[in-house]
Amino acid sequence: MSDFYQNGIITNFHNLTRRPVEALEADLVKFSRRRPMSLILPSLFSELEGPALDNIVNCLTKVPYLSEIVIGLDRADRDQFLFARDFFKRLPQHHRILWNDGPRLKAIDDELQSKGLAPLEPGKGRNVWYCSGYVLASGRSRSVALHDCDIVTYDRELLARLIYPVANPQFNYEFCKGYYSRIAEGKLNGRVSRLMVTPLIRALRMIYGDLPYLQYLDSYRYPLSGEFSMRVDVLNDIRIPSDWGLEIGVLSEVHRNYSTKRLCQVDIADTYDHKHQPLAGEEDANRGGLDRMSLDIAKAIYRKLATLGVQISEESFRTIKATYFRLALDLIETYYNDATMNGLKVDRHAEEEAVELFAQNLMEAGRVFLDNPHDKPFIPSWSRVQSAIPDLLERMAVAVEEDNLGDV
Repeated sequence: MSDFYQNGIITNFHNLTRRPVEALEADLVKFSRRRPMSLILPSLFSELEGPALDNIVNCLTKVPYLSEIVIGLDRADRDQFLFARDFFKRLPQHHRILWNDGPRLKAIDDELQSKGLAPLEPGKGRNVWYCSGYVLASGRSRSVALHDCDIVTYDRELLARLIYPVANPQFNYEFCKGYYSRIAEGKLNGRVSRLMVTPLIRALRMIYGDLPYLQYLDSYRYPLSGEFSMRVDVLNDIRIPSDWGLEIGVLSEVHRNYSTKRLCQVDIADTYDHKHQPLAGEEDANRGGLDRMSLDIAKAIYRKLATLGVQISEESFRTIKATYFRLALDLIETYYNDATMNGLKVDRHAEEEAVELFAQNLMEAGRVFLDNPHDKPFIPSWSRVQSAIPDLLERMAVAVEEDNLGDV
């Protein structure tokens, strides 16, 4: 059972009473009459072949309050898309699949590319961006939630708790972030959040002072969670990063657009497990796993600080690295002791290896940041797209309908 402490500058919704999911859902059914709700599921085709998404879909068949489910499908050919249509047809809610690799949506993407408005690289950010555009185009909801498709511990309560703060008409929250403990198989997980993001933010607070933005980021219990919800109007003006900085970028955007009184976080699960990324390293030519993730997250934070007028130089990154490294090593000790008391395992050697890699990536991210002053990491907002191409969302909705109901 979690505590009731309100830490930081955003509202924290706890799980104090283990309220039954049926009671939460009964409330949400009432809320849906005034605030219809959608769910976005950004998915790779490979996730349709694993056990996690099959269980997620089975759970969603029992959810009574959703008006729409939007599935973004990446890395799928024609036969795989047809498989996906059959896979999701058990959902009783109105649902549509965005076949991002299909000819109709690729034509939309080509048009956006010609005007410099399209995502520059594939990935979750691009998938979420197109799904967000479709939610705006469909007009079926006023609140929307998003979660990953590889959650092996998924149940209906996770979604109910995630969307409740933005769906309740008596609440004034525009955005809600989910949090949870990253524990699985007797081990403490969540290395990038625990050992990279938290000590980095606190190092930056020591160096640059208690900037409101840094205080804000430090208020989130799990800033890298892939689960969040928002009012649909938020989707119009938010700029989504296309790389691994998606979660930090979204937090930065809502901080830019809304008062912290309109932002919150919610405890959505006692246990949470999903596909684990390998640590990888610089010998990996593809720069995948937590290596690439930590690099992109650092770049996202540096970009945001620059927009706030913080002067960052090559010398700054040496100071950041040294301060971060000391704080991160201290946190390894803290987490080891916490895990031991709770009967969990922590590999201290592996934790120190991760911190060493993250520290190097703080320096590399700094070099990339300084060497690319004209970098455009954000996908344009949908309000900008609609200004440039007023009928694009309408044509996107038609393309999705033809993919889902016609021949492909």
